[in-house]
Amino acid sequence: MMLRSVAAVGHGSEFDAQAREPALERVDKSVRPAVLQAISSIRERYFEPITLADLASEVFVSRFHFSRMFADATGVTPGRFLTAVRLFEAKRLLLTTSLNVSDIVCSVGYSSVGTFTSRFSRAVGMTPTQYREPQVAELLVAISPTLRRLPPLRTLRAAGRNCASLQAGTGELAIQLDLPGGAAPADTLVGLFADPVPQCGPVAFTGMANMNSGELTIHGAPAGQWTAIAVAQHQPGAAGPRFSIAYSTVHVAPHGRSATRIALRAPAPTDAPIAITLASKQSPFTQRMLAAARPHLRAVA
Repeated sequence: MMLRSVAAVGHGSEFDAQAREPALERVDKSVRPAVLQAISSIRERYFEPITLADLASEVFVSRFHFSRMFADATGVTPGRFLTAVRLFEAKRLLLTTSLNVSDIVCSVGYSSVGTFTSRFSRAVGMTPTQYREPQVAELLVAISPTLRRLPPLRTLRAAGRNCASLQAGTGELAIQLDLPGGAAPADTLVGLFADPVPQCGPVAFTGMANMNSGELTIHGAPAGQWTAIAVAQHQPGAAGPRFSIAYSTVHVAPHGRSATRIALRAPAPTDAPIAITLASKQSPFTQRMLAAARPHLRAVA
């Protein structure tokens, strides 16, 4: 399985809603405890048939009001947050246990192996069985309250790259990264994703070892609007966070150099969990998305 810079992106009703930068500060202080309680319930009961009505009733608000305040605080709907937690746990079990797929399906709140396999394959770009290949775990990027991991950059280089190498696009994106105040230097990875809550690898990415605040450049980026996600694993010993993360909507021009600035922060309870591998295969959805961009690229050229 090749290390790649063009990736699968889940496409379906569960995954289409637009997401924003999580910011609990956006909502009134009086409702923040309710949002955090709902997130706690999702993380503790993701394997149950939880409904929007269940979550809303737990915090004593209407379903409409609950859905709106949850999205304001987390950047995603309650249903999408639940889906992210379930898929994260499914990936974790696939990589760390010998449970068969049917047992994992039941463990993460799905009732049909066929439905789960179809949704997983569409979102992740490979089947649950393919997800157990060794390179998937070696090149795993994970951020959650229970698992935080960034593959060593030397592992990326050994696999054949340290920046976007398939040259699916002709754009170049310069990113000024600002690490959190007081944080130690960090191994840093930045990827461009079509989905703000990604389940698979980026369309382009780059990284740098032992980095302070500074600039990274992604070469060969496809033109368009993407969600840039930066993940940094800081050296131990400093007072700042061990991991930091950032989300930002970015625009890449079809030719030439685009630029953006991203400030990293410590992970927050309102962040939906992320588990993506840089070893994924290209999915039909990504092939269609990139094919749709090519006529525009040719017209500009």
